[in-house]
Amino acid sequence: MKMITLPLGALETNCYVVYDEASKACALVDPGAMPQTILDTLEKNELALQKIFLTHAHFDHTGALRALHEKFPDVPIYVNAQDTDETLNMSHGNLVYTDTFLDGDEISMPPLTFRVLATPGHTRGSSCLICSDTIFSGDTLFEGCCGRTDLPGGDGAQMLASLKRLAELPGDYHVLPGHGEDTTLDRERRTNYYMREAMRV
Repeated sequence: MKMITLPLGALETNCYVVYDEASKACALVDPGAMPQTILDTLEKNELALQKIFLTHAHFDHTGALRALHEKFPDVPIYVNAQDTDETLNMSHGNLVYTDTFLDGDEISMPPLTFRVLATPGHTRGSSCLICSDTIFSGDTLFEGCCGRTDLPGGDGAQMLASLKRLAELPGDYHVLPGHGEDTTLDRERRTNYYMREAMRV
């Protein structure tokens, strides 16, 4: 599995271009803005877009969706079924999706498989995607922090439960958040105040 990270838009949302080096099949995680930058990256690296995944439906994670869907109408766009309510998801009209997922679902893009881990708290449908030894954590887990819970659909108790669930995953993972720098799950277990508090619950 290979990765290209594109910090996009005013909030520098991390869009991840995930691909298999041999087949050039690729998926996007959270195409938040600047669709031309995403398209140029796909073209430059000769990648074939197969899937688009959303960790949640906020506007800064969905801004490029409509343009991408127009360009690639047959490429499925996945979002948690709990995050399709326009009155709560703060997508500002950006949300386009073709498929929904729920906790435990596995979505295949051979040779890669993405497993869904529901982690509500930032939004009702916030989800982490696990692929190989990597967690795409969206706005659930950041380096040294966690996502806000004071927005529509947010819930502090759910966030703690989600952080505890992540902490209890066996082994270590490379953590790729929706904003900021990458980290590891072991590091966050040791040093992240919010995760440590969650582990005490």
